Parts: sequence; C-alpha cells; structure tokens
Amino acid sequence: MTRVYEFSEGSLPLLVSIPHAGAALPEPIARRLSPPARAVPDTDWHVEKLYAFASAMGASVLKANFSRYVVDLNRPTDGGLLYPGQRETGLCPLITFNDEPLYAPGDEPGTAEIAARVETYWKPYHDRLAATLAALKARHGFAVLWDAHSIRAEVPVLFEGRLPDFNLGTGGGTACPAEIAEALLAVAARAEGFTAVLDGRFKGGYITRHYGRPEEGIIAVQLELAQSAYMEQNRPSLWDADRAEPARAVIEQLLRVAVEGARRFAGGGTA
Repeated sequence: MTRVYEFSEGSLPLLVSIPHAGAALPEPIARRLSPPARAVPDTDWHVEKLYAFASAMGASVLKANFSRYVVDLNRPTDGGLLYPGQRETGLCPLITFNDEPLYAPGDEPGTAEIAARVETYWKPYHDRLAATLAALKARHGFAVLWDAHSIRAEVPVLFEGRLPDFNLGTGGGTACPAEIAEALLAVAARAEGFTAVLDGRFKGGYITRHYGRPEEGIIAVQLELAQSAYMEQNRPSLWDADRAEPARAVIEQLLRVAVEGARRFAGGGTA
C-alpha cells in the first residue's frame, strides 16, 4: 500500500516540502480518469531527485506520494482562490494543464468524495508539515519552510508567454521578510544561464501563505522552477543528473541563504 508521504528528519531549522512530485493514483480514481490524465502529466517531475542533497545538508524533507489529481496539497480545503481573476485547477482538479478534462461529464468528484480525499490525503500531509515546523521552531527558535515545485515553462492555460527559470514566491511579502527575499532573488538572478523573478506569476500557494509567519518565527518561500531549467520537458520520464546539476547547485545556495537570513532575522539582526 502506498504511503501518503515520505518524511526524513534533519538537523537544520529547515523543512523542504515537495507536495506535487507524487504520481500515485488510487485504483478507484485512476479508473475514472481520462487516458491523458492517467499519465499524470502535471507532476512536478523529479523534484525529489533535484532536492536529494537536502537531507545530506541537514534539512527535513516531506514528499507527497500521490498525484495532485487526487487532491492538491497546495490549495485550501475551502476551495478559496489563490489567484483571483486567473484560471486555477482547484483542490480536486477537473482539468489538466492542457485544458483536458480529467473525468467524463457527470463523473467528477462530489462534495462527499472531496471531503474524504481531504481527510485521507491532504490532512496527513499537513499534519506532518505543521508538526515538523513546530518542532523545528521549538528546537531552534525559528524555522524555514521551502516549498519545492516545478512546472513546464509554457502553460498557456495558466499564464501567457514563458516563465523565468526561478520563480520565487513569498505571498507578496507576507511569508518572508523582504531582506531575505531580495537576497534569494540576488542569488538566482546572478546564476549564469538562468533567469529569475520574485513574486511574479507564482507568489506561493496555500502552503507558503498559510505557514509563512515571520512574526512568529516561521519563514516560508515557494520555488516554482521551470522544468526546462533542469530536464527535457518533452521526455518527463528521463532524469539526467548532469543536466540538472547547475540548477541543483543554485537551489543549494538558495537554501543556505534562506536559513542564514532567517537565523539573523530571528536574532534581531539584518538578514
């Protein structure tokens, strides 16, 4: 039986959350999905491999095993919008990023089924996430939550044009102090061969906005990485560690800057 998530505990005041790299589908749900959806094309491919170094550097790592098509762990359970006025895929998505329906008409999950999915898949992940942040804060006096994502560089259903490579989100500044966010942007922006933006199209989803509370000692950042920055987008099954290495090295720098900045912020200094 597939576990809802994988978790490893680290020594640093850092939790890396990977909510969308899971590709598992419960059989009763898989049977109802359209053929394109069964291939779970909107997975954050290989993000757990990209962040494999994080455990060795001392981070705690939480990775979901089930597809976002089951329930989106980065959405609020009340169905509220993250980006009003822009198209979104919702708590239990009904379309793929290619605007293809996941279910036949009339076979979409209803209120009771959505509630059951939340209880079975969403709640355990968030319970672990919240408990880990509380433990890190109790041990270190502060905690950093890094929400790790990736997406195709071009998804016309969700945004126009092409994304920058590194899309850093802080909930518009609510989840992370400005001095730390600017330091992170500087690292990504000066990385050779990459582009970067802060609080652009992706400002951080529910996880970043809900748990990021700098005034309470918890700083949160979402990184939405364009998949073209580390993999062949048209061959999602292929993992090439050499190709991914430049992006991986930048991410490691970002994590270290985030932790050190948060440490200074928690101590009353300038990040």
